[in-house]
Amino acid sequence: MPSLKLCSSFFLQLIFTLFVFDLANAQGLKVGFYEETCPQAEAVVKKTIVPVIAEAPSLAAPLLRMHFHDCFVRGCDGSVLLNSSTHQAEKDAIPNQSLRGFEVIDRVKTALEKACPGVVSCADILALVARDVVTAIKGPSWQVETGRRDGRVSNISEALANLLSPFANITQLKAGFQQRGLSAKDLVVLSGGHTIGISHCFSFAPRLYNFTGKGDTDPSLDPNYIARLKVKCPPGAVAPIVEMDPGSSKIFDDDYYTMVSKRRGLFHSDASLLDDSETKAYVINHASTLGSASFFEDFGVSMVNMGRVAVLTGKAGEIRKQCALVN
Repeated sequence: MPSLKLCSSFFLQLIFTLFVFDLANAQGLKVGFYEETCPQAEAVVKKTIVPVIAEAPSLAAPLLRMHFHDCFVRGCDGSVLLNSSTHQAEKDAIPNQSLRGFEVIDRVKTALEKACPGVVSCADILALVARDVVTAIKGPSWQVETGRRDGRVSNISEALANLLSPFANITQLKAGFQQRGLSAKDLVVLSGGHTIGISHCFSFAPRLYNFTGKGDTDPSLDPNYIARLKVKCPPGAVAPIVEMDPGSSKIFDDDYYTMVSKRRGLFHSDASLLDDSETKAYVINHASTLGSASFFEDFGVSMVNMGRVAVLTGKAGEIRKQCALVN
């Protein structure tokens, strides 16, 4: 017969295991959440997205960013999609004014409401669309956990306070990710999303013309690249755009890390990845290897991690009928 001490030890270990298991499942997300309530949900999303990206591949980047910007403010609750009659919602904040594709999300929502009324959340639509647009431009695929519900609050000041700046240094970036339960590896991997898309000149112009307030350039930026950027972005220019990853901004690959390793990351936040031993090692490794397999796998893992940030599940929040409006 086991001793009382042994039984007590086993009981405590069991309680601890159950507690950890409960924490791991507390958020209520899982792959295949809609298997019974809307089994065709993911197929509907993909069927809607594929022709859109085939016709307009430049929409992939802003639709991917939309999921990022949603999760970093109030968590992944679809709040970035809400409209405000007084222009005080998250989407009205300056960092979100470059987002495009809200009408695509509405198109997906309409298709899902027709197939399964009142079932699939707008927050989950953002997560599924992010995966499908990446896959559509030759990037990786991954299993998306679903089960999020939609928030009812969207505030411009919260977006301004919580979205990480393209001028952020590595300390600020790591702290911002850590606050959301994300690691330094998640930071460097998700930064790889800058392999697609464009940016307006104002997002990086200080690096070219006034880095320290003395009319100087950012010493961490390759001088030859600075010269090329100045041609596209003359002093005071706002409207012109520049490819994030010149030559392959519509194809999802790991060329971003080659650019950063050559000191040609467009944002200061890109350059900052070389200021930390862990993030720098990842950049250098993926800049010197052929093929994107390991980055693709890592990207899927980190997207799942980000998709868990401060989610609403169970009876919290709501399932919006229209993504831009609370019920």
